[in-house]
Amino acid sequence: MTTLTRFVPFRSPLADMAVLQNRLNSIFNDFSLPEGEQESLAMGSFIPPVDIYEDAHQLVLKLEVPGIQQDALDVHVENQTLTVKGERKFEKDEKEENFHRIERRYGSFVRTFTLPQTVDTGEVKASYDAGVLTISLAKKEAAKPKQVKVEIGSSTQPKQVEAKTA
Repeated sequence: MTTLTRFVPFRSPLADMAVLQNRLNSIFNDFSLPEGEQESLAMGSFIPPVDIYEDAHQLVLKLEVPGIQQDALDVHVENQTLTVKGERKFEKDEKEENFHRIERRYGSFVRTFTLPQTVDTGEVKASYDAGVLTISLAKKEAAKPKQVKVEIGSSTQPKQVEAKTA
């Protein structure tokens, strides 16, 4: 079914934006999350930023998780997927109505990362320091770069070739 839209030459661009916004809202309203994910969104989940880099021997992830206790973090690897879970709880010492502004995010988070096949999932190390969770994943031996020394011969000496007769 096609929808006909009437062309109005003097309509403002803001009206077009409102139509687009309404269409997007209806798309997102129709989108339903699985039950467990709805709960985590209602709790005020957040996504901690991450830096990922690699060198010749390892892949390293650094997640910014200030204010989260080390025992509130869960890191595990299953198959080629790394999952990091945690929760930052709101301090109950202060009443919420006493705050002038609350900008920090609270609640739980889950980050999953698909690991490349070059990573040895049996060799994972994690450390937590000053609000930064560092996860180091060793690379498989086959994936590490290898250097081969190539001898360079001199071309100034003529080679002697023996002729063989049959």
